[in-house]
Amino acid sequence: MHRLILFSLVLLTACSQTPPTVVIPDVVSEMETSEIGGSWERDYSRDDDVNKSLQRAYNLLAQSIADQRRMDGTRTTGITPRQASSLVALARLAELITRSEVLQIVQTDDRVSIARRDDFALECRFFGGEMQPTSSPFGIEECGWVDGDLISRLRLREGLTVVSRFTVSETGDRLRVTTTVSSPTSRMPFTLRRFYRKFEEPESDYACIETLSMKRVCTTGEL
Repeated sequence: MHRLILFSLVLLTACSQTPPTVVIPDVVSEMETSEIGGSWERDYSRDDDVNKSLQRAYNLLAQSIADQRRMDGTRTTGITPRQASSLVALARLAELITRSEVLQIVQTDDRVSIARRDDFALECRFFGGEMQPTSSPFGIEECGWVDGDLISRLRLREGLTVVSRFTVSETGDRLRVTTTVSSPTSRMPFTLRRFYRKFEEPESDYACIETLSMKRVCTTGEL
């Protein structure tokens, strides 16, 4: 039996408070994959509203606290200022890391790279059919395919965890990115969905490289 990596992907919904567990096999070749490579632009008309998502998470947190205290037989006092502040911080972080208007996704048998404008790229690497954790200055990333969806878990400093699920439509021209941010300081994680449409990006007249000085150099000629 192949070694399995388990982690929780929390989907906040009005009908469920129990986060399902996502099982990611480390042998990707045995799982159903999807073609998500290409250029994708935001479809703002379908995006989740951050304030509404925050209110939904706030209501779930309040209900969770009330249920727990009823089970313990203690008096319900509601959400504390610290709990509310922690949830708001997660919402702000989720909004920040999902702000990209365009995604550039390069997909091969051994790698999926998701370049995001104004943000660092997500890197998923697979060697010999096995997924390999990727290290960066931001943290450790693990990836896998579940039911045709690409799932990335990025462990950041101070216990922050960002789980992103990329779901492509049957027609292949729509992409949903569900991002869940969790932290040891918050009792409730925060989930935000962004939607994208595939488009053909025009070829640029410029050729660019990254120099050793970490500066981008572009020219209209050959490099």
